[in-house]
Amino acid sequence: MALARAEKLSFSYPGSSAPALRDVSTDLVPGQVTLVLGPSGSGKSTLLRAFAGLVPHFHGGVFSGRVEVAGLDTRRHGPARLAGTVATLFQDPEDQVVFTRVLNEVAFGLENVGTPAQEIEARALDALAWVGAEHLAGRLVTELSGGELQRVCLAATLALEPKLLLFDEPTSQLDPEAAESLVELALRLARDRGTAVLLSEQRPALPLEVCDRVLFLDRGRLAFDGPVGQAQAWLEEHHPLFVSAGGDVGVHHHQFGEVTSRLDAVSYAYEDHLLVLDRASLELRRGEVVALVGPNGSGKTTLAKLAAGLLEPLGGRVQRRGRATYLSQDPGRYVFHERADEEVAVGVDGDLAAASRALAAVGLSGYEDRHPRDLSSGERERLALAAVLAPEPDLLVLDEPTRGVDPERKHELAALLRANTARATLVVTHDRAFATAVADRIVSLEPDRELVHA
Repeated sequence: MALARAEKLSFSYPGSSAPALRDVSTDLVPGQVTLVLGPSGSGKSTLLRAFAGLVPHFHGGVFSGRVEVAGLDTRRHGPARLAGTVATLFQDPEDQVVFTRVLNEVAFGLENVGTPAQEIEARALDALAWVGAEHLAGRLVTELSGGELQRVCLAATLALEPKLLLFDEPTSQLDPEAAESLVELALRLARDRGTAVLLSEQRPALPLEVCDRVLFLDRGRLAFDGPVGQAQAWLEEHHPLFVSAGGDVGVHHHQFGEVTSRLDAVSYAYEDHLLVLDRASLELRRGEVVALVGPNGSGKTTLAKLAAGLLEPLGGRVQRRGRATYLSQDPGRYVFHERADEEVAVGVDGDLAAASRALAAVGLSGYEDRHPRDLSSGERERLALAAVLAPEPDLLVLDEPTRGVDPERKHELAALLRANTARATLVVTHDRAFATAVADRIVSLEPDRELVHA
């Protein structure tokens, strides 16, 4: 018997001319892991929000059809009533955090659903242990890496022991080992607790190995709904990049130009006084694409910010030549204008023609008059990429640029980055397939280890 059901669900966000979902009917079964795939902007996150009751209660908009969860019609019962039955790990963990300390953050949801006070701390610590983050219990939330924060939000979600667990790109900021653990965790929850799991992903290779069923959304419509065995064949025919490593994107360069950024034995520590980097060195040359990988919390983002000039090292030396631009992990938090072209034009003195060219380069031609907050997460990521490409920097630094980006767009992004030999490019990523496709060199921040790809 289905735990949750959508019947002829259609939904449009306020002010949007195109529906995010169109006549979608599907159900979710206890003990089953369902994977939802689709291009950026196809409606995956909206479907998860509908099962959480956030659509339409939080977002407003035009809603038709019916969504039912555990016998409750979501048109009459909103997120507060569904709390404890449904739990969601959102795409942007930064927007999910309330407290400054990790343990308090995980305990917060338990307090909200009336868990006895004497049980709260033990359940919160158990949840942190489930995701391998018990060592973070006393840390400041503001000083965690993106991947560490994602684990904390996951622990807060699991602590509620929900019947329906909604994962919106949960591995987007996790290193490969942590991503594998999370997918295994989803499977264990389904098998051991009978939890219904709905998982949206843009790195589908791993979840395709363990899920029971696949949904594929395209422009808001449900294009495929079936068991994983049939899904593999359907994807190979209709969307092969969703089941491949990404394919070749062109010849890798072997001769590079002048150094645009050199970091020599740099060290750095944040306010909690933990040393994030200890005598790390890196050299970036014009025409070279370097991928920076490593476990969550290993200092990748810190090293990238030092290279771009956003941080100054506590020790060591950084040399830069020319202009650097930096794409952050969560670019949607830094929106200043109401039009996409005006947002991109910030770094080029308001030149809207240059902004339009940059938007076209990332596949957003025709989006000039769209409000940035009306775009999907993947579309906002590409908008932010256009903004850092438009100034034509000497050093381009991208921190997790494939977060929220579907496999087909990743292939296009790799080709775009490889095509420009006038700049140095540093890509921080947990997406190993993307790193292999795009990089001349892969550098790992794991101790005493550097991987080279030519």
